[in-house]
Amino acid sequence: MTDPAGLWHRLADSCVLLDGFHALKHAVRFGAEVTVAVTTDREATLALADELAPDVRRALDALLTEVPEPVYASLVPRPHPTAVAALAVRPSRAAHLERLARTERTAPVVVLDQPRNLGNAGAVIRLAAGFGATGVVTTGTLDPWHPTVVRAGAGLHFATAVERVTVGELPAGPLFALDPEGDDIRGTKLPDDAVLAFGSERSGLSADLRARADHLLSLPMRPQVSSYNLATSVAMTLYHWSLDGGV
Repeated sequence: MTDPAGLWHRLADSCVLLDGFHALKHAVRFGAEVTVAVTTDREATLALADELAPDVRRALDALLTEVPEPVYASLVPRPHPTAVAALAVRPSRAAHLERLARTERTAPVVVLDQPRNLGNAGAVIRLAAGFGATGVVTTGTLDPWHPTVVRAGAGLHFATAVERVTVGELPAGPLFALDPEGDDIRGTKLPDDAVLAFGSERSGLSADLRARADHLLSLPMRPQVSSYNLATSVAMTLYHWSLDGGV
């Protein structure tokens, strides 16, 4: 590749930014189509692959182009400590929606109802990928493929189906919504085809989603504690699901 910066600038507006070694590693591991990848130190990056991700080392060797540090810094909004960045093709929305719509799911779909915090959304996607969830969908205005969300998700968007939908477009399946007024989750078995909905960090569930819910569930929490972080709530709920055979 003679001009990685030029190729980057031509593709940046239409591709997903993979910010850092771990984002690139996960994207490659889960089949992303990486169009360009740069690093300020190929030798150091490949040594990191040897240590942390030998399964993708050969692929990274073929993808990575070394560029001067000023060139790298000009390509990304916030340089990553690993000095690695790449662009990848965003997966097909139609394919994701088809996957989410399948009624014989073997793992839940996570719904973030009108989330506000980009970092929290990324952390949830990372959690969902780790638990093998079918997908993560968001309602509202937040773009789940925003670069900050992808960075917080460590590139694991490519390991699950991530899309933005309306409440009317939610996947089929029994909808369990987390709400402080719901029944204690410890008394409920979550089926594999469950749709698990979580309200925004500030205002909770929207009226539309709450009206759609088949069940309201609450997480155990001592009195006088206001709430859990969104990612913590999702982790507790997916762990509860996994106790009956998930992952």
